[in-house]
Amino acid sequence: MAALALLCILYVKRKRRAHTRELRGYYSIYQRSGMEAGYPTYKIGSLSIFPYQELHQATNFFDEENLLGDGGFGVVYLGKLNDGRAVAVKRLYQDSCRTVEQFLNEVQILSSLSHPNLVRLYGCTSPQSPMLLLVYEFVPNGTLSDHLHGSRRTLIGLPWATRLNIAIETAQALAYLHNINPPILHRDVKSSNILLDEHFRAKVADFGLSRLMPLNVSHITTAPQGTLGYVDPEYHQCFQLTEKSDVYSLGVVLMEIISAKVAVDTMRNRNEISLANMATDKIRRGVLDELVDPDLKIGRNHEVKVTVAAVAELGFACLAIERDFRPTMEEVVARLTEIKEMLQESTETSNFISESPTSSLISLQENCPA
Repeated sequence: MAALALLCILYVKRKRRAHTRELRGYYSIYQRSGMEAGYPTYKIGSLSIFPYQELHQATNFFDEENLLGDGGFGVVYLGKLNDGRAVAVKRLYQDSCRTVEQFLNEVQILSSLSHPNLVRLYGCTSPQSPMLLLVYEFVPNGTLSDHLHGSRRTLIGLPWATRLNIAIETAQALAYLHNINPPILHRDVKSSNILLDEHFRAKVADFGLSRLMPLNVSHITTAPQGTLGYVDPEYHQCFQLTEKSDVYSLGVVLMEIISAKVAVDTMRNRNEISLANMATDKIRRGVLDELVDPDLKIGRNHEVKVTVAAVAELGFACLAIERDFRPTMEEVVARLTEIKEMLQESTETSNFISESPTSSLISLQENCPA
């Protein structure tokens, strides 16, 4: 037992040293101009390398009042940089090889991405920093999860048109990731990783678990990771990660958008603890009304009812147990765009009818006393 424990300790130390060398090697390519010239902030490609002290002060020394969120790999604080920009500063948990791996993953992946519906990484700290910190754009309106069933949910809920736009923008961001070279699999698509700005535009965040997909392969063999309730069951059973794993997770998000229910709730009936299971069962039995968020008032609005049913049908396809039966992310974007056009056309037609002189005359005649 002692020998086994010693071997484990040596393995962890060796892996930690390897990650540290990898981290320092990543920076060393770019270290010439900035640090030697004595600038407080320098560049790695498009990313800024911030001194720890600036970020420490920007968050008011990681004050609890500036706390934005807490995740599996770190804590996020609101900060204000010296140039006046509001930022979200993620402080990763320490003393873990997995922490360094996640830090490298986000830096390497996000530094190469540019899409309006992906959260932007401004920069990070240097490898000499006392803590590993990542600096993102601040997205001020919370997450989709907050607005559907969390602290930002209002009495009237999110309008259906807004929910549909969020679904489209999220799918567009994921389709972009799947179609760049090499493709990127997000691997942790969920409503709490979909940030919303002040205009309710979606920005997909948190790339700590993301993986680059090698070209000319059908899947990556890896231990399943992700969030309970969103993980592709085929990935969980067969250890094969594909772009269809993200499609499955987005299917769960679509069902959240329709129902405003959380992905996993142990207070629900046993067969309905998983939202994916609940949704597919109700759709199969033709009782979609039991799933839909009452705030959407589908009984009073035919256009909303028809388009909610269309999104539910798409979500059902995304949640197929076998990945080959799921649509691609591009197909999801195309279908959601068609559904949005259906909603707009129906709304415009309804408005035209309600505003036409004939309908006004009929209304006047009905209200005129005999």
